Amino acid sequence: MNEEWTRLCALLDDDVELAPSVRLAVDHPAEYFATHADELRFRGIESAHDVDPWLVMIDGLDDVGALAYLDRKDSGAQLADALAALPRIVATGADLDPVGDVETDLPIAVAVANEIIDAHGLALVYLEEEPDAYPLVAVAADDAEQIVALASALGRVARTHP
Repeated sequence: MNEEWTRLCALLDDDVELAPSVRLAVDHPAEYFATHADELRFRGIESAHDVDPWLVMIDGLDDVGALAYLDRKDSGAQLADALAALPRIVATGADLDPVGDVETDLPIAVAVANEIIDAHGLALVYLEEEPDAYPLVAVAADDAEQIVALASALGRVARTHP
């Protein structure tokens, strides 16, 4: 199972600390908890038994700025602002103004964003977490389906459509 977590982390971001941190949470949750107890308590995790490698991965992506962390109630303008801060999207120079113009629900804005960044070889992947949370990561479009499949193999939900 560690190979799947390692591969998933590598496809989501190239941060060298992400995969080792997630592997530690998988293999040695007590050690991970002892090292990160303060941050975990902030998330409501009170014991090593509750350490979840999926959440460790999402937090790691957020820590390195690779995650657009939104609420389901957010607007297209908030999505455009969040995406404009992601390094992979910044590097493309993609014009996200049409995303900001979406005044309906967030999934429609995500679909518009995906159309725009697809032209630059990227796709947004949603990483299911809490009911109101909407964490998105920009990945190479060619890797998106493999990310979804790896998440599923790990008993998690990732998807490329809103």
